[in-house]
Amino acid sequence: MDTISWSDFEKIELRTGTIREAEDFPEAHKPAYKLTIDFGEPIGKKRSSAQITDLYSKEELVGKQVIAVVNFPPKQIGPFMSECLVTGFPDEEGRVVLAVPDTSVKNGMKLF
Repeated sequence: MDTISWSDFEKIELRTGTIREAEDFPEAHKPAYKLTIDFGEPIGKKRSSAQITDLYSKEELVGKQVIAVVNFPPKQIGPFMSECLVTGFPDEEGRVVLAVPDTSVKNGMKLF
């Protein structure tokens, strides 16, 4: 495992956001949703492609608070531009379990 400096870690913008929309993404190579996430001001809303269809329905995702990296450059995924990376952990079967705050916090709060 590589080590990083504290200043390297401070560059990563891991922020809280609330999923406002979750849509099917049939063009994705692996099953995924297109998410619209509200990070509050000054970040605003960003979109993300997330391979989380195994454990989450679109309906249960709307209103869920997540932790995402918001300072990666946008990434083209098929016809969709992903603007942030929603974080999670694989379970024993490789399904993504979302990384979420255990208590609601203000959107846009930075993990430290």
